[in-house]
Amino acid sequence: MIRQFELVERVQAYDPDADEDVLNRAYVYGLKKHGTQLRASGDPYFSHPVEVAGILAEMRLDTASIVTGLLHDTLEDTDATRDEIAGLFGENVARLVDGVTKLSRLEVQSESTKEAENLRKLVLAMSSDIRVLLVKLADRLHNMRTLHHIKDPARRKRIARETMDIYAPLASRIGMERVKRELEELAFSELNPDGRAS
Repeated sequence: MIRQFELVERVQAYDPDADEDVLNRAYVYGLKKHGTQLRASGDPYFSHPVEVAGILAEMRLDTASIVTGLLHDTLEDTDATRDEIAGLFGENVARLVDGVTKLSRLEVQSESTKEAENLRKLVLAMSSDIRVLLVKLADRLHNMRTLHHIKDPARRKRIARETMDIYAPLASRIGMERVKRELEELAFSELNPDGRAS
């Protein structure tokens, strides 16, 4: 897991004016809110938002995006409220976290190509701020990197199919080709494990 000071250093390496205080406060807030929650791997749950923030730092995004990465699951998975986040981190961050939470609630109900295209359009329409979509893509990328920890093969396949049908094309549509390629490779290796070896 990326340590607090390492994340701040990564962000300040490309943005010397990044707000160190807000990054530190968001890290501590997310760590406290997620508390003893665990991921399927057995790792502390907060390792996921930290890795998402690290991916966003690799993309060289602004401080509000990094903070959103750290907090992106707090509304959905903890007792945090939108008002609390707005009070502590500002309305901009609260709006971004809320947007990511709303996107997380969307999922494909069938394997219909038309439905997948409609969902992609809906996601784009809901993302009035491109940073919401970038955080969601970073979230999905880290989840795909750790997909093998999920024990249920049907659930892994559903997540991989959704990644291939929704998130990889979205990444391409907004010009994130490296993210698109990695999402496709990770999804393909789950959907076609024998094809990956050849």
